[in-house]
Amino acid sequence: MVRNIQLRTTLLEESVDDILRKKASKYLGIPMEEISAVNVLRKSIDARKSTIYFNYKVSVYINEPAPKNKEYKFDYKDVSKAKKIHIIGFGPAGMYAALRCIELGYRPIVLERGKNVKDRRRDLKAINRDHIVNEDSNYCFGEGGAGTYSDGKLYTRSLKRGDVRRIFENLVFHGATEQILIDAHPHIGTNKLPKLVQNIRETIIKYGGEIHFQTKVVDFTIVNNAIKAIVLQDGSEMQAERVILATGHSARDIYYLLNNKNIALQAKSFAMGVRVEHPQHIIDSIQYHCKGLRNELLPAASYSLVEQVKDRGVYSFCMCPGGFIVPAATAPGEVVVNGMSPSKRNNLFANSGIVVEINVDLDIHKYEHHGALKGLEYQKDLERLAFTSGGRTQTAPAQRLTDFVEGKLSTDLNPTSYQPGLKSAPLHSLLPKLIGSRLRSGFTAFGEKMKGYYTAEANVVGVESRTSSPVNIPRNENLEHPEIKGLFPCGEGGGYAGGIVSAAMDGERCAEAALAGF
Repeated sequence: MVRNIQLRTTLLEESVDDILRKKASKYLGIPMEEISAVNVLRKSIDARKSTIYFNYKVSVYINEPAPKNKEYKFDYKDVSKAKKIHIIGFGPAGMYAALRCIELGYRPIVLERGKNVKDRRRDLKAINRDHIVNEDSNYCFGEGGAGTYSDGKLYTRSLKRGDVRRIFENLVFHGATEQILIDAHPHIGTNKLPKLVQNIRETIIKYGGEIHFQTKVVDFTIVNNAIKAIVLQDGSEMQAERVILATGHSARDIYYLLNNKNIALQAKSFAMGVRVEHPQHIIDSIQYHCKGLRNELLPAASYSLVEQVKDRGVYSFCMCPGGFIVPAATAPGEVVVNGMSPSKRNNLFANSGIVVEINVDLDIHKYEHHGALKGLEYQKDLERLAFTSGGRTQTAPAQRLTDFVEGKLSTDLNPTSYQPGLKSAPLHSLLPKLIGSRLRSGFTAFGEKMKGYYTAEANVVGVESRTSSPVNIPRNENLEHPEIKGLFPCGEGGGYAGGIVSAAMDGERCAEAALAGF
């Protein structure tokens, strides 16, 4: 017999040997000897009150053998001689589109402007140490996309867009720990993601797919409103009938290309703001109601905050406990900050984007002449402003949190995880009122919700601008562009995803749509 039950343990109980078996025995009213195994299905932490609990959903095996470890298998076929599907971009959407093509018996030809994960590291070192931005190899572009060098957060609200469990199991198949199938808020960690991404690449190549790195798409040949070929930077062409466009939200050249070819685009609302960095022990003390170091059984604490200010949402985004702030610029002359965490989340700092909703129809009238690209141009202006105020390098403009709210230039700044360094700047006045005034009100409200959050020990770092695409590439119910036959906008770059899992699910859906009737 197998019984699925809910159990909870305190911090003290959590360190007791075989505690779940003991708890299950008491809950079910049966001797422990009758329980052959307790398998954890789900685990979460409830730290809302001073007594912290671990909540478990478990399967209890009673008087029957414990199950063997599950093997995760996918029906990958030899597609070396199959019909070709072209995929532009090798981030989560592009990777999962390619894997799905192989399952369905088609040969993915992946074109990625950046480098493989190993070679990409040199360019990340250059931007961190030497402030040199490689436009095609950075924290956004390269094998695995922006997801490779991120926290690897796998939490998603897009539960109706695809099979989330399948996405997770595929990650486990390629090297992720099975813990991601259990944790309520799973993540992989930036130190483990590169190997996982490399394993996905090797699977695609093993079964006959192709992946071309440092291969930048610069144009499309379109005849009678249908894709006929892809034009590469070296002047060569690839004949193509079906193209999955999975270039990510920072591939601005693709938006310009489509716009210049009069291919329909739409301006899309998005969010912008700053990244806030606290010492991790402050967030731990707030969330876990503790003084000093948190209990070793507890992970680095995170938070999720939202406040409505003047009819716009102000909210935390991509919160990275025990993480780092990184330079995410994709071109010289701009400063963009983002966050990432290692698997153990054991860095001394906690950082999170705090951003303000931008309604492109109501908030940026001065940019109307840019049409569908008005949000993109607004983004670029703030990134250039951050570059100038930071000293025209990858040094980022920053302010103590309390000084930002009080409208004062910081005489000095707190220690930071941001390797290129910080420069004191009056972000409170540099940011547009649309963003700056709402952030100031939002921080005050967050300080009320989380006592201790509003502190001079936190830095505000600018700018957090790449939360999502400011452009939508439209598609019809068949996921094909309404004007261009054979073009399938996909993932974050098309405006259809907001993270690793939702992008992966959209990649699978686009692969299925592109292959329909092919």
